[in-house]
Amino acid sequence: MRMILENIKELVQVDPKNRLWVAGKSMAEVQTIKNAFVLIKGEQIVDFGPMDKLRLSDFEADDLIMEIDCSGKMVFPSYCDSHTHLVFAATREQEFIGRIKGLTYEEIAQQGGGILNSARRLHEMSEDDLFHHAMERLDEIMLTGTGAVEIKSGYGLTTESELKMLRVIRRMKQHSPLLIKSTFLAHAFPMEYRNKREEYLSLLINEMIPQIASEELADYVDVFCDRGFFTMEETDRILMAGMKHEMKGKVHANELANSGGVQVGVKYNALSADHLEFVEEEEISALLGSETMPTVLPGAAFFLNLKLAPVRKMIDAGLPVAMASDYNPGSSPSGNMNFIQSLGCLKYGMSPEETIHATTINSAYAMGISESYGSIAKGKVANLFITKEISSYAVIPYSFGSNLIETVILNGEIISLTPDPSPKWRGEFE
Repeated sequence: MRMILENIKELVQVDPKNRLWVAGKSMAEVQTIKNAFVLIKGEQIVDFGPMDKLRLSDFEADDLIMEIDCSGKMVFPSYCDSHTHLVFAATREQEFIGRIKGLTYEEIAQQGGGILNSARRLHEMSEDDLFHHAMERLDEIMLTGTGAVEIKSGYGLTTESELKMLRVIRRMKQHSPLLIKSTFLAHAFPMEYRNKREEYLSLLINEMIPQIASEELADYVDVFCDRGFFTMEETDRILMAGMKHEMKGKVHANELANSGGVQVGVKYNALSADHLEFVEEEEISALLGSETMPTVLPGAAFFLNLKLAPVRKMIDAGLPVAMASDYNPGSSPSGNMNFIQSLGCLKYGMSPEETIHATTINSAYAMGISESYGSIAKGKVANLFITKEISSYAVIPYSFGSNLIETVILNGEIISLTPDPSPKWRGEFE
């Protein structure tokens, strides 16, 4: 497929330097080009710039080319959602009602709800049904601009069910145009192991991780290091086991308390440390200069009414920050990254520019893919979306709850058209 997007009102998040992430004060600056074009050949962006610099030499004279007129519309790199749990068996609205009545997240978990509820239902559902439900969720997030997603296991808890989840994710990779990264997550202790923690750790380290590695089912290993879940020492051991099997580490950390998870993640050069509601100077110092991307999950904090991560403090200290949806049935039942941008502005005091970096290039880094995704640059994968006619890019976080995306392009091919942008075809440029 050859494609040209032309007369773009504003091309957003262009990066000739092809940076892997953006940090600190630089997050407040987003480079754009007005009255722009993008040339796509195959799956890649081959050129972009202002319309008066349009060069057609990258195409052969007899190429069949699709032209899309983007007058009045803006073009962005697709979102990279680096933290989801979208393979699940059922929604958990009864827990939602329980929280309305005053129950805390931890109280629900202690009663066998939360993660254990999802684990029980997942165990009962067939792999085929899990796959079909999860594919529907992928279609949903594609239409709201997501072009790459990390999907975590962690609702299985047993070896059999964790493998089932990861095999579903592998099937999804084979059938979806989205780039998908898979992560094995040590999420919680099953009820039967609450007083036998060492036995469960042995199961994770000596059975689950080796089996997952032998089947090449996971790109990364993640641990929920927080109060009531895995301790620092337990997290250390699990990340070490993953590293021995060539699975780079990640951590859920400091959502419920100052857990020490950030420091353990940094020790193992974890790709990201996620949640971070309880972050102080010690954690910020550990993250500065590290290879670990601080990642906040505004949807979960909003849905659970949690303390907010100190994003402003982290950015002002010079850190990069990524944002992800945490799409899951219990604490963030939405994968809409447009809404995540809105929460970044409304709840965390981020500028629209900062939320753009946080949901594209920085979240791509948190998935280990920022060399090829997350910004408009020559040679990067052509994962883009075209907006409806809008006045400025700030309208996206401003219009919370709306989907202003008209066209989705993944791997250089159009995925959705709402409405038809009336592309023109011709055999050669005139």
